[in-house]
Amino acid sequence: MPPIEEEKRRAFLVEDRGSDSESDNSSIWGDVEARFGRIQWAATTKAYSNLVLRRIAVFLLPSFIHHRFSPARERRSDNTSNGAKTLSPTAYLDGMRGLAAFFFSKYTSLWRLPFVRLLYSGPSMVCVFFVISGYALSLRPLQLARKRNSEAFARTTSSLVFRRFFRLYLPPVISTLGVALLLRWGAYEGTREFIKDRTFTKNVIEHHPVRLDSLSAQLTHWGHEMWAFLHIWSWANHAGSTQYDVHLWTIPLEFRCSMVLFLILIGTARLRDNVRLVVVGLLSWFVLRNDRWEMLLFLAGMTIADLDLRRNAHNGHEGRGNTAGSSSPQPTLQLPLDEKTKPILPASQERSTSDSFWTLVSIFALYLLSCPDAGPWDVPGWRYLGTLIPTWFTEKYRFWQVVGACLFYLGHLSYAVYLMHGPVTHVLGYPVQRWAWGITGVEGSGFKSGVVLAAIINIPLVVWAADIFWRAVDIPSVRFAKWLESKLSV
Repeated sequence: MPPIEEEKRRAFLVEDRGSDSESDNSSIWGDVEARFGRIQWAATTKAYSNLVLRRIAVFLLPSFIHHRFSPARERRSDNTSNGAKTLSPTAYLDGMRGLAAFFFSKYTSLWRLPFVRLLYSGPSMVCVFFVISGYALSLRPLQLARKRNSEAFARTTSSLVFRRFFRLYLPPVISTLGVALLLRWGAYEGTREFIKDRTFTKNVIEHHPVRLDSLSAQLTHWGHEMWAFLHIWSWANHAGSTQYDVHLWTIPLEFRCSMVLFLILIGTARLRDNVRLVVVGLLSWFVLRNDRWEMLLFLAGMTIADLDLRRNAHNGHEGRGNTAGSSSPQPTLQLPLDEKTKPILPASQERSTSDSFWTLVSIFALYLLSCPDAGPWDVPGWRYLGTLIPTWFTEKYRFWQVVGACLFYLGHLSYAVYLMHGPVTHVLGYPVQRWAWGITGVEGSGFKSGVVLAAIINIPLVVWAADIFWRAVDIPSVRFAKWLESKLSV
């Protein structure tokens, strides 16, 4: 073969092999890319799944430890650049209101002695809760009214009025919907007969919600209950109670009292300080004489807030939540325990006198708060006080509890504890109680020992569920109300 032809043939073969090689390479790389794409998709899916599962796990942890697993989120949620959160003027009430909500959730008694019984006395804590609500709602408007800042007062009060409905009603609507779904899933059936057994339930038999035949029937019934729950105009006792959580009877009362309180704040905003105290005092007598103890407690909270502002109880407290190195400490308003330190008398003498007086007042108030829920007439130490209860006061056992709450006022989880303790008790609490009594027995001291044993488990369960509800529902409800107000306001 001539050299030229041989060269052409070789060139053709090389070109042909190159073409085949490119085709083969293209096929191989296409396969690799496809496989890599599948691997990458699988890896991405796994990463997102792990992230979702991790966030769910972190969310289910109690809030006081879950920030350790999500520091970035905590840093973003802080109100200050150095990581310290700014407290509101009523932040110090959170603890006491939380305790009040927790004690209100107790469903059985251990001891009946004064002071000790406050560890489980629900009605007494309702009174404390209402005083705190009156205080917390009144403090900021009263501050602005005293400064004669009409524009800020109007804006603040308008915001409180607008957001109050969502703050009070949105979380219980969601919690009771959860109860309706749990009913249909059979979560309440395991304890339905147990709570009717007088061997175990020696006090009030709590209402167990009715399970209907279908989900649509259950949700329709829940809708009717919620419509009745929104009806705030009935003055009958426990009128706002819903079958899906009988403990929610206080919500319509609190909403109604809040609206009246806002009206009184607006009506007295331009009065002189002393005149306002007199007017609110007369209104307090009026509502008490008309048997509206709940409104009296709100007005008591308003009066205490006004008196605190008059004596500058919230001034001069520097924030203690700031880290070292902060350029300008953020002022926070703490519980006013050290306001009486002006050197009119020797400091130690003045502090000792004032502390002794308020300690005695607090002890007396706690004693009044300990009034037996069944009434004081046949109880040693209470018979005489029982004779002093006015005849026109309907819920007579509550009279001295109301007086005690007015004398002794001191919540994030408070509302959530209140909403969650009923469902948690029915679904998990009663089975734990039945298990505990199965170990201790119900005769003699065994009954109380079973209550204590169950409480060791049930109390953390309620707090855990309340913590989740607080972050999942309560906080978003507050944010929703603020967002909606911002969208609808001028």
